Amino acid sequence: MIAPSTPPASTGLVTGLAADASPGESLAPWTSLRVGGPAELLVRPRTAGALVSILARASAGGVPVHVLGGGANTLVGDLGIPGVTLKLPADLFAEEVQPLDSGGGLVTLGAGAAIVRLTNLMRARGWVGAEFLAGIPGTIGGAVAMNAGTKHGECERVLEAVELATPDGLGWVPRSALRIRYRFTELPRGAIITRARFRLLDGDLEASRAAMEADLGYRKRTQPLSQPNCGSVFQNPPGDHAGRLIDSVGLKGATLGGAQISTLHANWIVNLGGARAADAVGLIERAQERVREATGVMLVPEVKRVGVFA
Repeated sequence: MIAPSTPPASTGLVTGLAADASPGESLAPWTSLRVGGPAELLVRPRTAGALVSILARASAGGVPVHVLGGGANTLVGDLGIPGVTLKLPADLFAEEVQPLDSGGGLVTLGAGAAIVRLTNLMRARGWVGAEFLAGIPGTIGGAVAMNAGTKHGECERVLEAVELATPDGLGWVPRSALRIRYRFTELPRGAIITRARFRLLDGDLEASRAAMEADLGYRKRTQPLSQPNCGSVFQNPPGDHAGRLIDSVGLKGATLGGAQISTLHANWIVNLGGARAADAVGLIERAQERVREATGVMLVPEVKRVGVFA
């Protein structure tokens, strides 16, 4: 069972607010690996004001809050997530597109919007700059929080500013005030990303289109996109690739319960059917141990564990 929060999360946190609350809802369908236990309380705020009020009430009551984006790069424990799990709707905030006299423009999207929405708007407006995000699953909020990207670039390259929600309200923070590194953006304690603004440029549209198509094609050939997965499991160590290291110790295709280290890409774990979070954790730890023993390299997980694990 989920360890209770103090006081326990309840629908009372959203009483009188524009929000939908679901006690005990399974989170497995909300994650790309399709594993995980229930949320003690899953909440979908319908207005920004409701979101701030929920954060304030949870803070005052000592109730933990977790934000679930698109569920990619997220491993939810089999015993679920205590407290409040927030799921921001894609349409919680209106899109904003602002052409600039100097060329290019600014695109502002809600944290719950899909990453693909940014690249679609970029194409529609004839701008360039975010090609490296093409094909990456998940939401805008997750992309910013994880500084998502590929070898061709990272989210911080086009990020202009983020809007954050705290129990005290909403406020914009410029990119220059954020500490961002490989696969991580440091946010103020208790802050939640609500919107992100990106600066896109004028440029070679044909080259942009070709780069996105090439990247999408590469992903389809080399990643198990047709199976439930949690994306890249480990960060690439400096000068090497996690997938190569895992393959080199003979773990490509290894299974535990219903989980498998993909036969297509060893830095991905897939759900063959009926997998548990514990199965994925077991494979993660096995890969870390074997690679460390063979090479001295300690693989650092990119996938984030949340909730209670058995």
